[in-house]
Parts: sequence; structure tokens; C-alpha cells
Amino acid sequence: MLDYIAAADLTIDDMRSAHDRIKPHIRRTPVLTSDYLNDLTGAQLFFKCENLQEAGAFKVRGACNAVFGLPDNLVSKGVCTHSSGNHALSLSYAAGRRGMPCNVVMPRTAPQAKKDAVRRFGGTITECEPSTSSREATFAEVQARTGGEFVHPYNDPRVIAGQATCSAELLDQTGGVDAVIAPIGGGGMVSGTCLTVSNLAPETAIYAAEPEQADDAYRSFKAGRIIADDAPKTVADGLLVPLKENTWHFVSRNVTDIFTASEAEIVAAMKLAWKHLRMVIEPSSAVPLATILNTPEVFRGKRVGVIVTGGNVDLDRLPWLTGQGGTA
Repeated sequence: MLDYIAAADLTIDDMRSAHDRIKPHIRRTPVLTSDYLNDLTGAQLFFKCENLQEAGAFKVRGACNAVFGLPDNLVSKGVCTHSSGNHALSLSYAAGRRGMPCNVVMPRTAPQAKKDAVRRFGGTITECEPSTSSREATFAEVQARTGGEFVHPYNDPRVIAGQATCSAELLDQTGGVDAVIAPIGGGGMVSGTCLTVSNLAPETAIYAAEPEQADDAYRSFKAGRIIADDAPKTVADGLLVPLKENTWHFVSRNVTDIFTASEAEIVAAMKLAWKHLRMVIEPSSAVPLATILNTPEVFRGKRVGVIVTGGNVDLDRLPWLTGQGGTA
């Protein structure tokens, strides 16, 4: 990896520079509201719809910042990464726009829709077993073979600075909120949210939402140290990875609390969003709404920004059709 500033040294100017760099390659996604969901939760919810990015996920922000920040002499070898899906396809999208190769390692169990998107954007996939250890071992082989620049899905300051642009747009589009909540797996989006919100709206509370069956960030937060699970299983496939040192820096310092939701609650929230926001979101994106419904006393009466992180789903394997997540 290129020498780069540590996450602890990121400033709000790094977010602003990232935004300028990536603007030609991303969408300023809309913010949607729903009277029904507001009435149901007792809060005024503002959904920042990153599922409407061309690559279908917020991760295109961090990927574009990393790819378009690379010096020209590294373009020929391209970039490489490991990802359960959205970072892989977003990095493939960004690399394709710059005309460079992209090699990605993905779990063999990753949704077919995400694998198809990687290939559609020009990425090359090497599959691994669905565990952190297998992912990292397979990736080491791929990087040694290709020599590509490693762009970590979240433990990379360039990626965090790119993800930080999402909450900057949210604050501008809403005129400010009392709280922001986003899904947490590795913590890239939450870290970027912390970077932006702590600087631009320090009075705004930052919450994270996680599946009960992949709750290592919740347990880490409560224990005050990183606790990593190797191979958690949840319908929210985008939230399977553990925190790392760069994201833990932000989570441990700036997050107010982390809430969890069961598999059935995640699927139920996903169905609510499909029905009342009238748009496709993936299970990971439904976790914040599920936790808001679980903890109404925290959010009641407040203006809440909800980051909808992605919408890449296999339409032939929707969780309520395959029995995932129990009854909803």
C-alpha cells in the first residue's frame, strides 16, 4: 500500500478533498422520507439512499477516492481487494472508469447479484471460503501474483475519507439532524460519518446498527477493545467483517451507542422499506431501521438521518422467499 496518513490524522479537509475528487464519478443520492415510517417509529426519519449509486452502494465513494488518488505510474498494475460484495463491485466500477485492472477476492457464498456486478464492471474474481482467515489468505496470494495496489474495504484512510462525503451531503440536504445511524460491519461508513459529523455537527449523536448474529462491533464497543469473529452468519451479508484499527479509532471515540437486531427483525424492516420507501434495499441496509424499531425511546421525537448503504440483492433469493431470517 502507498504511504498515506493514518486514520487518526484525517481531517475534515481530507473529506472535502475526497468530495472534490469523486464528484464526477458518483451520484449525489437523494434523501427520502415516509410518513408511515415516521408514524411507526415516532421519529422524523431521513433516508440517505446510497442504494441509488450507479454501483448500488455507498462504497463507490471510498473506492473512487482511492482509485482516482493513485499516481499514474501505478495504473498499469491496477488495484486489488477482498470483499463480500459491495466494495468489490465498487472498486471494479472505479477502476473501470480509470481504465485499470481490478482483482477481487470474494466468498463463494456472496450473492450472485454482487458477483455479476463485479464482472459487469470489469473486475476479476477469485473465490474463497466464507471466513475472515480464508479471505485474507486467498487475498495474499492474489496480490502477490498481480502486484496491484491494495485498497482495503474499510481499514484504509483513503476509503474512510471517501465514505465521509455521504454524511456531509446528508447534513446539507436535511439542514441538520439530531442523530445519524448507519449499519456497521468493518466500520468504514460509520468511521466516515464520525469524521464528518464530529467536525461539522458535533451536537449530533452517531449510532451504529448490527445484526445479533454478527455482533462483534457491539461486543467490541462494550468491551473497549476489538473483538473479531472469524465466520459469522447473517442475512445481512455486507456486515460480516470485523473492525480494524483505523475504524476502531473512530468507533471507540465518536459513536454514542451500537444497537442490534435479530434476523427476523432485519427481514421485517427490509420489507417495510421496500413497501413504504418503494425502493430496493439489501438486508444490511435494513439493520438501522430494525434497531430504530427496537429502541423507539432513543429516537422518538428526533430528526434522524438513516444511511441506506446498498441495494444489491439477488432478486431470485430474497430472504422472505428463501426462509432466511425466519418469519417477518
